[in-house]
Amino acid sequence: MKRRLEISELIFRILSYVFLTVFALCCLYPFVYAISASISGKHAVEYGEVILLPRNVQFDAFSAMFNNNSFWNSYTNTLFLTLFGTLWSMGVSILGAYALSKKRLLFRKTFNFFLVFTMWFSAGIVPQFLNYLSTKKIFAAAGIVDEKWLVVIAMGMAAMNIILLRNAFEGVPSEIEEAAIVDGATEFQVLAKVFIPMSKSTIATVALFFAISRWNGYFWAKQMMTNHNEWPLQVFIQDRLTYYQDSEQMAGWNESYASDSMIYALVVCSIIPILIIYPFIQKYFAKGTNVGGVKE
Repeated sequence: MKRRLEISELIFRILSYVFLTVFALCCLYPFVYAISASISGKHAVEYGEVILLPRNVQFDAFSAMFNNNSFWNSYTNTLFLTLFGTLWSMGVSILGAYALSKKRLLFRKTFNFFLVFTMWFSAGIVPQFLNYLSTKKIFAAAGIVDEKWLVVIAMGMAAMNIILLRNAFEGVPSEIEEAAIVDGATEFQVLAKVFIPMSKSTIATVALFFAISRWNGYFWAKQMMTNHNEWPLQVFIQDRLTYYQDSEQMAGWNESYASDSMIYALVVCSIIPILIIYPFIQKYFAKGTNVGGVKE
């Protein structure tokens, strides 16, 4: 028989649902507003008539954006950085986490301490900048002129993600590993056929963290990429925002859409891929974070 809720519990549940509903609406509103502003008429956007729903619906901003080759070029660059950056980061992190999860690793505690130490005391921007410059010199000596690879390689690891993977690997029963070794499996086979399949929730979660970080990457791409044709989408959006805020550049603006509509259209298109991918990984998110974040 279902227990009847007490008054205090009922009040708590009602307040919780109300708070979560209001919080969800607050999170949803900027995205809804961005969509509305991107498809609203020029007069409605410029005079602040768009509050929630679009006014005088038209798609001229999206049409102009889709006909802009620079937009598609930056979108392609972002896809490149996200795909190869995530693959590179996951490869390095999985190998590092697997090694750190082994008690037989020499100086294991020391390596783990230095890994956590980087989270307590960040080195700052200057060492990162020097790291980029050193990587750039190595690429130049090797004849690699594509600066996108610089951003992919130089941002290969994140201490928190390695710790999540390490804790997940430590949760794999040692008996299964020993059985695989008895059957003749090598270290790489044990990793690929035992640890990775049994830690797929944490791996999917960490991959999502890396992918979102690469997709939203702006600062170092802006600082290190001198070729505008290699700019990712976030840098392209910031460049367009600066352009549309320049009064001299906008003196002769006579388009059928507002300049803000173009910015909001770019923002909406930059969010869509994450919205498509996230529902498929969401089922792994909570489980992966709990498994990798809790150490028994």
